[in-house]
Amino acid sequence: MDCATPLIQNLINVAVDTKMMHMPTPDPTIVLSIEHLTIDLPRGADRSAAVRNISFNVRQGEIVCLLGESGSGKSVIAQAVMGLLPKTLSISSGQILLLNESIVSAPKERLRRLRGEKMAMVFQEPMTALNPIMTCGAQVDEQLRQHTSLKAEARRKQIIDIFNRVKLPEPERIYGSYPHQLSGGQRQRIVIAIALILKPALLICDEPTTALDVTTQAEILSLIADLQKQNQTAVLFITHDLGVVAEIADRVVVLRLGDLVEQGKRLDVLQAPKEPYTQMLLSSVPSLIPKQRANVAPAQALVETTHLVKTYSTGSWPLRKRSVFAAKDISFKVLPQETVGIVGESGSGKSTVARCIARLIEASSGDIAVEGQSIVSLTGKELYPFRRCVQIVFQDPYRSLNPRCTIGESIIEGPLNFGVPRAEALAQAQELMRLVRLTPDALARFPNEFSGGQRQRISIARALACQPRLLIADEAVSALDVSVQAQILELLDEIQQRLKIGILFITHDLRVASQICDRVLVMQRGEIVEQGPVQSVFMNPQHAYTKTLLAAAPGRGFQFGHS
Repeated sequence: MDCATPLIQNLINVAVDTKMMHMPTPDPTIVLSIEHLTIDLPRGADRSAAVRNISFNVRQGEIVCLLGESGSGKSVIAQAVMGLLPKTLSISSGQILLLNESIVSAPKERLRRLRGEKMAMVFQEPMTALNPIMTCGAQVDEQLRQHTSLKAEARRKQIIDIFNRVKLPEPERIYGSYPHQLSGGQRQRIVIAIALILKPALLICDEPTTALDVTTQAEILSLIADLQKQNQTAVLFITHDLGVVAEIADRVVVLRLGDLVEQGKRLDVLQAPKEPYTQMLLSSVPSLIPKQRANVAPAQALVETTHLVKTYSTGSWPLRKRSVFAAKDISFKVLPQETVGIVGESGSGKSTVARCIARLIEASSGDIAVEGQSIVSLTGKELYPFRRCVQIVFQDPYRSLNPRCTIGESIIEGPLNFGVPRAEALAQAQELMRLVRLTPDALARFPNEFSGGQRQRISIARALACQPRLLIADEAVSALDVSVQAQILELLDEIQQRLKIGILFITHDLRVASQICDRVLVMQRGEIVEQGPVQSVFMNPQHAYTKTLLAAAPGRGFQFGHS
């Protein structure tokens, strides 16, 4: 037996060595590995899991886009990676590895160290991500104080440097500025600076460009791509915008209701999708090529503005006052059954013009006529008929609906104010529910019980309850998934044909404008720089600014399932 022991031990060693030779060695380029991840929803939810059996990797220097509609589980995965899952959600199985270190089993103190040092996140809405009572410099400095031992002077120098790298103008001024003193694009750059100041291995971007206009969006996407290449950062980019995916992704992971539907290289997924769901998403993306629309018959204008001006005064005594033009010399008209689009960057004056027309703010000069009658001098009860004639659908339906009122009460509020009997108003509300493709029993429910797309349908129904002649849609589809967006656009078109209303459609999404508008106005710094039929403006732009907007549209080179 003694003689056999070394031989047996030898065979064991050979077997172990052979097994080790066949074991897969960790890939050093994999920064984030998600393996068979399942996250359970609370009991009583519509489905059992937020995500089920999800597996994918993000490598160093790679941008992986998580693509899917609302409720697909994109943001839940991001929260799980950051260790920020709400208490109502729990990881029931699977693993999340950051640089081969488990996030699932990491203690809270270790997760605090990893956030900032090894992974960071850029959120969708920078104004809610930033502290309104801290200067921008102090908020970036907080990250350095928590994770480094640098002295104050060295920290300030590093912050000014990152402000330069994220291409913020006047870094010294912005260091001492508060978030509300910056534009939306500048605030997003501050959030990116906070995320990248410690050069993390993984950057998670959760819909960071959804609410931005096309030129600012293009700048932010270019900035993220440049910084990612400089630092060889792995980026997990969450979006429902296929134009953004086409612009920035190396690989794409498609999710639907918590399940992984398809994944692969960007061109493979976008140009040769294998799964019906991916094909449906691609076919829902509006084309930049304008849709052929029936000619609008000549008629008296529903609304006509003539040399409309809106100015704001800045500064106060003893400083010098100066006037800023939010809208300058705006003249256009909207005909019955016509959709007129206003496009331009944030701050171009789009919403200012709409609010002046709706008399939510007062114009400084010029005239606004509704069906031939000037309304600029009307006050009090004189405005009642006009209020019924012009209604607005706002960008965020959740904020525009009263959370304490049922949907039915919100919809009938307007008609009741105009003297419609309650029984008649309720009957009309039920009919409107059918018109916007919801069931009448929805009237008894509250806004929080609906999805974003359903709430936008409810907002449209509420606006139509007053039987308006003109509907103003102010960025009414900008935050919606492409499939829901397509449904809302189709619904607006159908309603317009049935009720013979005019629509003033305000948007920064040129793809949407190309599909729904008959004519389009391009605004820059409060002025109309170009206007005309959408086919003419989009296919043969004359002004340099219009050309810049069109060139900045994400995924311009892709047709997304359109012939």
